[in-house]
Amino acid sequence: QVYVVESGGGLVRTGGSLRLSCAASGDTVCIATMGWYRQAPGQEREALAEITKDGYTNYEDSVKGRFTISRDNAKNTVYLQMDSLGPEDTAVYYCKAKDDYCLHVDYWGKGTLVTVSS
Repeated sequence: QVYVVESGGGLVRTGGSLRLSCAASGDTVCIATMGWYRQAPGQEREALAEITKDGYTNYEDSVKGRFTISRDNAKNTVYLQMDSLGPEDTAVYYCKAKDDYCLHVDYWGKGTLVTVSS
């Protein structure tokens, strides 16, 4: 079992920055890839970025160049640095830990709300 907890959300003005954190605990040795997703009101959850244990990253076009994902394996924590935020970035941001080695399931956190005011 893996537990995932996001933090760092809040209210920010357009053009501002936020750094989200995602801490994993439990059977963290089972985790391979971790990623960030978001869901805006009335919309489906969308993928933003992911990072492997070796540090390889992948970004969706919508956030490429503005968001940066990073990972501290020693702390079992993944970060999402978000810059140049706009109202369209307002959403609940979720972290996913992908268990590729043990139970082959995905673990999700409960999310952290990011609100960007215009």
